[in-house]
Amino acid sequence: MNEDKITSIFVDVDDFCQSILKNWYAYQKRVHNRKRIRNQQLTESEIITIMLLFHFSHYRNFKQFYLLSIKSNLSEFFPSAMSYPRMVIAMQSLSELLAHYLKSRLSQPTGIAFIDSTSLKVCHNKRILRHRVFKHIAKRGKSSMGWFYGFKLHLVINHQGELLSARVTSGEVDDRKPVVDLTAHLSGNLYGDKGYLSEILTNTLKEKGITLITNVRKNMKNKFISCFDKAVLRKRFIIETVNDVLKNVCQIEHTRHRSIVNFMNNLLAGLIAYTFLENKPKCSIVLVPT
Repeated sequence: MNEDKITSIFVDVDDFCQSILKNWYAYQKRVHNRKRIRNQQLTESEIITIMLLFHFSHYRNFKQFYLLSIKSNLSEFFPSAMSYPRMVIAMQSLSELLAHYLKSRLSQPTGIAFIDSTSLKVCHNKRILRHRVFKHIAKRGKSSMGWFYGFKLHLVINHQGELLSARVTSGEVDDRKPVVDLTAHLSGNLYGDKGYLSEILTNTLKEKGITLITNVRKNMKNKFISCFDKAVLRKRFIIETVNDVLKNVCQIEHTRHRSIVNFMNNLLAGLIAYTFLENKPKCSIVLVPT
């Protein structure tokens, strides 16, 4: 990554941190009963920037990235970089700050939105009985690619491939369950696959000004879908492409987590890193209904 990109990411992160840190410190002291918060070698802005840079790198292991890239190649950007064990401890306290930052990075609805879920595996199926990190938290679920053990990431994006909303549930949760919360601030047309077919859900969303549009199953009666909606439904693959970018480029999924905090930090940082991508998957042609 070039120097201008690193600088632009840090500036955006630092602007957000400066606007929220004063209230965030007061919140930490009040809710977590912390009498004082010690200053660290790296500021919160620098730590978050490092976490985001990892998701832009070719490294698949944060320890190697930190020691070989941050402490060596990028030492001029982070001259006060702390030791790796202290860095891990420092990152664990920033989950809430990352969540607020992701919320500030979400885009505005355009009237056309796509919804889908993707699996987040935490271990191989053969190791489920031996897995301990997410015991009693992760669950077995089934996707179009088969059974898995872990969580589900539910996403809503607009036709430009920009994130509008995101939720994490355990692997066995029905895709339709978090839809109402996901679409709390949306309006217009929402396109999904057949897994979102539900008359109750369709009517609930309609009351909020959202039109849920899906194809029908083979054993169901055909329903009228306008030419515009048919054309947009054929472009629903855009959200599957976004899921692929999140997993293979932004690295939101791996099986080396050692705690639930580490899992959430990795996921949040990966989603935030995606919002900084310049060439996001998007619909090449957008039809405007009359």
